[in-house]
Amino acid sequence: VQLQASGGGLVQAGGSLRLSCAASGSTFSISAIGWYRQDPGKLRELVAVITSSQSTDYKDFVKGRFTISRDNAKNTAYLQMNSLKPEDTAVYFCNAGTYSGGYYYPGRSWGQGTLVTVSS
Repeated sequence: VQLQASGGGLVQAGGSLRLSCAASGSTFSISAIGWYRQDPGKLRELVAVITSSQSTDYKDFVKGRFTISRDNAKNTAYLQMNSLKPEDTAVYFCNAGTYSGGYYYPGRSWGQGTLVTVSS
């Protein structure tokens, strides 16, 4: 699966953005999708996951603010980000992998990320 994230931009604290993850390939619908983010000089961190059966999981730092979703007919996943904070500033990536036993196992394809900048 090839992936391309988009929808990033500059937003004020408290604002919202919706990121999209467009996928090519026939395995999108059976893949779990993970959204990650990475600040320069820091490790890439998992933000949210949605499984092929639409179950979702979120890291504590985005719970209640971010919503992950997917539209298999469009081969696209989304990350709705509300109540954004300056610490949410990062490059956001999507990934197609597997989810088992409460853990997300990323696939090899990352694609180009999209930059989200939240000003205070």
